Amino acid sequence: MIPARIVSPDIDETPLKAELPRAYAVRLAHAKARAVERHDGEIVLAGDTTVALGRRILPPAEIEAVQRELLGKLSGRRHRCISAVCAIDAAGRERLRVVETVVIFKRLSEAELEAYVASGEGLGKAGGYAIQGRAEALIRFISGSHSAVIGLPLFETRALLQASGYPLG
Repeated sequence: MIPARIVSPDIDETPLKAELPRAYAVRLAHAKARAVERHDGEIVLAGDTTVALGRRILPPAEIEAVQRELLGKLSGRRHRCISAVCAIDAAGRERLRVVETVVIFKRLSEAELEAYVASGEGLGKAGGYAIQGRAEALIRFISGSHSAVIGLPLFETRALLQASGYPLG
C-alpha cells in the first residue's frame, strides 16, 4: 500500500483550554484530514497520536530539557497513548477510529534516563520517547496496540481504508 502523495498540513496543534487528550487527538486527526486538498478519486488519511498522563496532554520533546522532564514524569507510571485516524473517502465521507493504549514505564534510574536522552531518539516525539527503538526496553507493561504507540494503529487504519473503498488484497 503506497500512498499516491504525502502532504504535511500546516495546522495549529495547540491544545484548547481544558481540552481532554482524547478530544484533542480526534480534533487534530479531523483537522489534518480536512486541511489536505482531496483530488478526484482520492482517499485522504490523517492521524494524530497524543500521550496523556491523566488528563494532561504531554507535548513533544523538542529539546533535551523537556525530554528529561517528560521521562521523569512517566518513570514508573501509567500513561495512555491515544491515536486517532481519520479517512475521507472519494465521496467526501469521513470515518474515524480512536485507539487507546496503556503503557507503563519501569522506574527509570538517573543513568537510564540520561542514557536515553543522550541517544537523541525521543526528540520530537510525543512524551519524549519512541517505543519502536531503545525505549522498548524501558516499558514494563503495554495493553493495546503497539503500532498505535508508534503513531499509526495498523489494524484500525486498514479497516478505515477498506471501508473507504481502498482496494486491499
